[in-house]
Amino acid sequence: MEKFKKHWEIQHNWQLLFPFFGLIILGYSAFKISNAIVKDYNFVFKIIIASGLFFLLLKLTLFIFKKLEKKWILDYKWEMIRVFMVFAFTGTSSLYIGRPIMILMGITKENLNPILYWFLFITIGLVFYQILLVTFGWLFGQFKFFWEFEKKMLGRFGLKRFLN
Repeated sequence: MEKFKKHWEIQHNWQLLFPFFGLIILGYSAFKISNAIVKDYNFVFKIIIASGLFFLLLKLTLFIFKKLEKKWILDYKWEMIRVFMVFAFTGTSSLYIGRPIMILMGITKENLNPILYWFLFITIGLVFYQILLVTFGWLFGQFKFFWEFEKKMLGRFGLKRFLN
């Protein structure tokens, strides 16, 4: 355990929550993917597939951590898990917020050209993604990181002048 704490630069036990929840979220994702791949098989087979996917996703995640560790400026390694969690919650939440907003506006696939519908869906999702990214970043104690990330992203969209 001490080797784990030292590697992830964990100074306080409460910081262990982030690796723990990161593994829980990764396991849940692996199970959902395996459930989508092998719907018609029994539960034990799904768990076996999910275990293999969990291992592959964990390897991929750790590889991505190594690459981004040099690029992202964070105080401690364990904060990368927190950043990844913010990205995960933001992506999922923007979809769950975008659909009801479109329904409230009366926009559905049935009453609008499919190309225009998906363009609006992506645009509305992207707007809420920007707002939620900073909000979840603040809730997870990473406001400064995500505010800088947001300014860089909006700059790429040509909208940086609205932040000054």
